[in-house]
Amino acid sequence: MKAVQIAEPNQLKIIDMEKPAVDDVNNVLVRMTAAGICGSDVGIYHGTNAAATYPRIIGHEMVGRVEEVGKNATKFKAGDRVIINQVTSCGHCYPCRIGRGNVCDNLKVRGVHIDGGYREYMAVPESDCYLLPDSLSDADAVMIEPTTISIQACSRAQLTEDDMLLILGAGALGSTVLKIARQICSHIIVADIVDEKLEAAKENGAAYTINVLKEDLEQKVKEYTGGHGSTVSIDASGTKDSLLTLLKATGNAGRVMVMGFSTAPIEINQFLITSKELDVRGSRLQNKMFGKAIELIEAGKLDLSGSVSHSFPLTKAQEAFDFVDSRDPSIRKIVLTFDNLDA
Repeated sequence: MKAVQIAEPNQLKIIDMEKPAVDDVNNVLVRMTAAGICGSDVGIYHGTNAAATYPRIIGHEMVGRVEEVGKNATKFKAGDRVIINQVTSCGHCYPCRIGRGNVCDNLKVRGVHIDGGYREYMAVPESDCYLLPDSLSDADAVMIEPTTISIQACSRAQLTEDDMLLILGAGALGSTVLKIARQICSHIIVADIVDEKLEAAKENGAAYTINVLKEDLEQKVKEYTGGHGSTVSIDASGTKDSLLTLLKATGNAGRVMVMGFSTAPIEINQFLITSKELDVRGSRLQNKMFGKAIELIEAGKLDLSGSVSHSFPLTKAQEAFDFVDSRDPSIRKIVLTFDNLDA
């Protein structure tokens, strides 16, 4: 079977590898149908993702159809459409014992530390598979995984109905955070540098928007929050100055959520954290949030249809990653597909 492997940074290969077989642990064989390209995949490709190891078959937004089930599998049957959990954890370390397996001491993320979904078949435990709603195409279903990341962030932020939320960044991550946050609270401010993205945020539920190239972020946030500042701020931009920016914009007793993976030194201001008694919290991956995302879709509260802007066959992954690097403004979500791989 064919697979996409990053042999080392900036070296993408289409390789042939042996098709996996079901066993007592990996008791569901999935024929992949769609896999999304995420910013972290691009980071692995370029060697800027500090968590990745090489060589690696990447891809963690993984959708497919059940091809075969093992004798001890009871939840699925051949033909079922599923999305695969990217997180694997040991179950016995301290984080696992307190219910936070997404930061397991022995964490292995598919597509990062172990091989992921850019291959024609995967054998995985049935506990890592989730049945997809019929209303969602395979391509659009890859967006469930980034949605779980946003659910995790809002959960870690302990976002409530009374919060005044600031989302910094209106790209793919920020717009998904907005979709989840608007299920919880209505006082939402979105900040970005692109007017078109801010207009889309307004259409999708933001009460206020700020173009940080044209307006003073801290001043406008105070204006929109009665002088207090945001009660929760989520960094969906991950720039070198975004954390300091949010420490300034967040009001007393607020929570600041960090999701970036850069290892570069950044500037912070300890006084802002201490004087305001801010909680600065990391949010990584997701902690069994696939079920919650699917529940929102089935309840009609979350619409992921039409999310994909471009698709490429798996064998043209190099073209797809080159297109990502072009920063074409038409790009929203790019998906690799698994039909007609010789096309």
